[in-house]
Amino acid sequence: MSRLAQTEGLTDIQREILSTVRDFVDKEILPVATELEHRDEYPTAIVEGLKELGVFGLMIPEEYGGLGESLLTYALCVEEIARGWMSVSGIINTHFIVAYMLKQHGTREQKDYFLPKMALGEIRGAFSMSEPALGSDVSAITSKAVRDGDEYVLNGQKMWLTNGGTSTLVAVLCRTDADEGQEGAAPHKSMTTFLLEKEPGFGEVRPGLTIPGKIDKMGYKGVDTTELIMDGLRIPADRVLGGSTNRGFYQMMDGVEVGRVNVAARGCGVARRAFELGVDYAQQRHTFGKPIAQHQAIQFKLAEMGTKVEAAHAMMVNAARKKDSGARNDLEAGMAKYLASEYCKEVVEDAFRIHGGYGFSKEYEIERLYREAPMLLIGEGTAEIQKMIIGRRLLEEYRTQG
Repeated sequence: MSRLAQTEGLTDIQREILSTVRDFVDKEILPVATELEHRDEYPTAIVEGLKELGVFGLMIPEEYGGLGESLLTYALCVEEIARGWMSVSGIINTHFIVAYMLKQHGTREQKDYFLPKMALGEIRGAFSMSEPALGSDVSAITSKAVRDGDEYVLNGQKMWLTNGGTSTLVAVLCRTDADEGQEGAAPHKSMTTFLLEKEPGFGEVRPGLTIPGKIDKMGYKGVDTTELIMDGLRIPADRVLGGSTNRGFYQMMDGVEVGRVNVAARGCGVARRAFELGVDYAQQRHTFGKPIAQHQAIQFKLAEMGTKVEAAHAMMVNAARKKDSGARNDLEAGMAKYLASEYCKEVVEDAFRIHGGYGFSKEYEIERLYREAPMLLIGEGTAEIQKMIIGRRLLEEYRTQG
């Protein structure tokens, strides 16, 4: 086991879960990840294996058939999975966010209907906020839902859905009419989350709902990233998350907050794998009559890489434990996501440099990691968004008196 990225204070059950996931990664993911990634092939066998392990229900309460584990346990599992192949952790992340939002905000009927099937992986989740004409400015969404009797009619176009094709449930954010007496309210107070059930696949997956196809990406392959087009899509009113309109922004932000811990965990996993590849190659490759690991320049790189792996892991664990305690963790989650994604990019690049010309070859795993790491700089909020969150929260904490 790696000396780096160890977590103190885990229970026997947590250690057993992590050991099981780590073994699965070593035996079932690492040997095939690069080949599947180069083919941009969905990892069906891997996903089925994770379903059997219960990973899709890791944080779903036991009363709904899940394991009822903490965010920390989940994040540590994600770290291990991302160490094997980051795309697989992305498949789980969007499912987890939707399950979390249902657990925290859903009606009793919505929980009873969706969560047991989600725990088994029979229903797989995706969530959607972004649109083609906007990025980080969620308040500027234009997708619209209008009440029509016992239904809502949804129109609009969404972008960057992870699991857009393979999912069967999408939590989608739309603009709705402001509550009575709330005319002129801030834009985020007139948004609602809808639970869209659909068939897996591409094209028209239900009347009024189209998933055009996979977006071709530089990295983060295997997992399907798509658009979503709603054209007169009719949704029963009981599929409003929580049963009440105009709470969608807060529900989504709650989900994104734990999603940022997930992205931090992914950054930790990819960075740890890059360190493993770099330190291994440095001991095999010889120049000037000795392994390059014995050159001071390479030792300096390894020292910096190992320190960054350890620091990012510690911040990720802190953010997860803060959320598990029931306390507000947007500051810690923002810091963890920002640091882990930036350090991941730097550790991967240093491992790439250690490999020299071979790092540019698709025969070496580091080439895949080099293309995957940049996604973490953007996913669940860019570095600039994280800095805004961090800065505002720090000013709240250290506000000058008088």
